[in-house]
Amino acid sequence: MTEQVTIAPRFRGPPDSANGGYTCGVLAGFLDGGDAEVSLRAPPPLGRPLSVTRDDGRVEMHDGETLVAEGESLGELELEPPAPVDPEQAEAASRSSSLHEHHPFPTCFVCGPDREPGDGLRLIPGRVPGREIVAGTWTPDSSLSGDGRRLPPEVEWATLDCPSGNAAMMLVPDIGVSVLARLATRIVAPVEAGVPHVGVGWVLGRDGRKVHSGSALFTADGDLVGIGRALWIELRR
Repeated sequence: MTEQVTIAPRFRGPPDSANGGYTCGVLAGFLDGGDAEVSLRAPPPLGRPLSVTRDDGRVEMHDGETLVAEGESLGELELEPPAPVDPEQAEAASRSSSLHEHHPFPTCFVCGPDREPGDGLRLIPGRVPGREIVAGTWTPDSSLSGDGRRLPPEVEWATLDCPSGNAAMMLVPDIGVSVLARLATRIVAPVEAGVPHVGVGWVLGRDGRKVHSGSALFTADGDLVGIGRALWIELRR
């Protein structure tokens, strides 16, 4: 069975391609729910129809003959979240983030500082003093919700993308600009518009140009909303 999906330019990561986490979430939406893992195989195009095929618990996204992404359901994502970060501490980390001055993709839907509030998420992580973790605050805008309340799961996937990548680039020595290659998530609860959240990212390990990292989204009260495990690959210099 083949279906089609188009990713709007609003949800870009780099200027000419979609945010990786958002794309992974869109494709995961064609699975039967539960934990899922999606691998990106090519930059996801913006603004044109992409074909999606489903077969026995697996999904693929194609741009013509090009495989863009493939995903599958997981039995359970085994990853423990860190202790939550206090919202005031996360806000301070975000204000002092190096991304405000040096960002490889400043119009990224999730962490781009050049996006207007309400258009981009402006979840801009920064290093948390005394911890090997990055964090930032985010209050979901109602424009992202069809009913003005709950946000679609692909937006929550997006929030689990950039904190993991910024953890890789901020916390791992000598790692340059990196791109998302794979993202697995467990969605614990839906995201409610207008409710303050804290996004965090941390490093799980490194293998040359590859960095494995984790991310989590909490409410301001410290309740876990979602958790992710990502693979990032440093671009060749």
